[in-house]
Amino acid sequence: MMHLFRMLCIALIVFGGLSVGRADEEESTTGDVRKDLDQSRLTVQRIYAGGDFKSKSFGPARWLRQGGGYTTLEESSDHKGRKDIVAYDPVSGDRSVLVYATNLIPEGQEKPLEIKNYAWSDDGTKLLIYTNSVKVWRQETRGDYWLFDIVAKRLRKLGGDADESRIMFAKFSHDGKHVGYVYRNNLYLQDLESMEILRLTNTGSETIINGTADWVYEEEFGVRDGWRFSPDGKFIAFWNFDTDGVKEFQLINYTKSRYPKITSYKYPKVGETNSACRIGVVSVDGGETQWVSLPGDLRDNYVPRMDWIPRTNRIVLQRLNRLQNTNQLMVCDVTRDAGGTVVVSPLKTILVEKDDAWVDVHDDMKWIDEGERFTWTSQRDGWRHLYRVSADGKQMTLLTPGEFDVIRVVKIDDHGGWVYYIASPDNAGQRYLFRASLDGTGEIQSLTPGDQRGTHSYQISDDARWAIHTFSSFDQPPVIDLVRLPGHQSVRVLEDNADLNAAVAKVDRGTTEFFQIDIGDGVALDGWCLKPADFDPSRKYPLFIFVYGEPAAQSVLDRWGGKRNLWHRMISEQGYVVVSIDNRGTPAPRGRAWRKSVYRQIGILASSDQAAAVRAITRQWSFIDADRVGIWGWSGGGSMSLNAIFRYPDLYHTAMAIAFVSDQQNYDTLYQERFMGLPDDNQQGYKNGSPITFAHQLKGNLLLVYGTGDDNCHYQNCQMLINELVKHHKPFSMMAYPNRSHSISEGKGTTRHLFELLTRYLNQNLPPGPK
Repeated sequence: MMHLFRMLCIALIVFGGLSVGRADEEESTTGDVRKDLDQSRLTVQRIYAGGDFKSKSFGPARWLRQGGGYTTLEESSDHKGRKDIVAYDPVSGDRSVLVYATNLIPEGQEKPLEIKNYAWSDDGTKLLIYTNSVKVWRQETRGDYWLFDIVAKRLRKLGGDADESRIMFAKFSHDGKHVGYVYRNNLYLQDLESMEILRLTNTGSETIINGTADWVYEEEFGVRDGWRFSPDGKFIAFWNFDTDGVKEFQLINYTKSRYPKITSYKYPKVGETNSACRIGVVSVDGGETQWVSLPGDLRDNYVPRMDWIPRTNRIVLQRLNRLQNTNQLMVCDVTRDAGGTVVVSPLKTILVEKDDAWVDVHDDMKWIDEGERFTWTSQRDGWRHLYRVSADGKQMTLLTPGEFDVIRVVKIDDHGGWVYYIASPDNAGQRYLFRASLDGTGEIQSLTPGDQRGTHSYQISDDARWAIHTFSSFDQPPVIDLVRLPGHQSVRVLEDNADLNAAVAKVDRGTTEFFQIDIGDGVALDGWCLKPADFDPSRKYPLFIFVYGEPAAQSVLDRWGGKRNLWHRMISEQGYVVVSIDNRGTPAPRGRAWRKSVYRQIGILASSDQAAAVRAITRQWSFIDADRVGIWGWSGGGSMSLNAIFRYPDLYHTAMAIAFVSDQQNYDTLYQERFMGLPDDNQQGYKNGSPITFAHQLKGNLLLVYGTGDDNCHYQNCQMLINELVKHHKPFSMMAYPNRSHSISEGKGTTRHLFELLTRYLNQNLPPGPK
């Protein structure tokens, strides 16, 4: 649920007239660190409106083929705000500019294109530039594409007369002679020599989608780029959605003009009709689309993944039933008959994954051994492991044995015979790099240095000899370096975030502690804890909890948490003990049983675990004031905060809930049904897991925060909960941010305003400081 928390990991017209105070006095102080501000003290203004704590990344970087180095973007010396594309040799560090910003100035214009993303053709002679991008729900997936010929130094815009910022998911054919793209829900192919454009599909409309996805597939399955060239470049396979019959939801914008603007889009809520999803195949020469013959009702089954098997004209796809407890891996062949017509063979199932709860969609599939085998992740032995599977699915070899979870596969080096993956067998909140042999023999090798405790991520080169490596921990901002594999020798630092490190080092701050809390019945929950710098264990402090608790994300991670964690640090320095706890059901690498114990009881088991943890903490930590316990969360964490204060009114005294779901039947089919089952079969679960059911039990202070333009968790949830609270004469405070989305980030000053409100509300309703 609710991808804001996966992407950010991350109010009121407050009745009673809360004062603004120092935050308003600092309104005009923005930009870099100011000498007139106390750099040892964190403020909302410094965190969210200043430049003190800006984290720098690296790239986007692209590894060149077969160890040929990498390319990245660097500031142009001639055009401020624009980038050159630069290549580096990993051994020597030698730098060469492949494409200057001046090469990317369109005819008749003065400034170079702003590069949002870029891609090389397979032969490296052509460059695809993505620019002028606009947001489509979560990401900027619609924009303009330009072709730059490296040899001829020629820049041309693709798409012909297509409207500005309307092309989606353009990419090169494997021979580099064509670029395909999506425009207004249809697929197109453009010849890069003649620049002629061929329209491949003709059915795209307001209700028919070709080559991209409907709202719910994008949100919950991450399907955006919805089409694929075949390996020989002769066919294109694509997703097709018929959204007719899916009920529409309306978002109302009252501030765009004098009369409200209504945006309507297809959103299938729990138990409602889904889009009909199928896979089409079309020749790059044009002609009729041929359809993969998917079994069953197209609206009650899902196709979350589809691709071509390398070096073949075979399509492989994953097929989920509506309950999402069975995943069929299926293949079909694409050929032509004697007349040249595209023919798609019937699907054949080669592997089936089943679970009593739900099954996961797999992204770790790679065909190896010249197509004789493929890799596959499964939890069939109680842990998430990687397997090598024969092409017919009949033989499976475990590659990562042991009582631990493979968190993510980073690289499958079939030439070297290794799989590189992220795991953390001893600490569920950390991440390290390991490798195992693809033949299933030999011992697993740990590659990350043991003295770098925290979170590591890697972008590994094609030949697996090099990696762009990022390391951070809870109190250590990211450092990015180039490392040589498998020895993990650091060759050079690419970004040290020195300014951020210096700013963080100047802040007066207390300790960060990771802990486990025993809640009984053999269950121990992981957590982190922030204490004030002047912490006195003989006194009693308010407990302030940050919660998420849903199956979509962990909150207890030993990694740099950015501005949100700095805000938590600021709150702790005001005189709070700030903690976060991962209940059962979060996606921690603690085995299948841990993750799937929450099945059919979302909001029930998790809130029970959280409450049990609070009771255990107040018993065991003598410095906690049991009469001052607060909780806050966003999205699923907002729902969890409501469940906490509604279901356990004598335990929690203040809650701040943002962008929540108050009734689980208001959320989408894909997410909620995956974890709760179908509503007709789990009516009590849906009822008892929904915060609104227990709103009448509210005793403490409650703040509700929502963006009225939230397309994910609808403002409807807030209004329905308000009605319930009013019905039961329950006082509360609330803030509606006009037209803001699920991130509540749009508009100048919004984020600062939000966190000042949260800080003020917390200070006034859960007073800080020890007693």
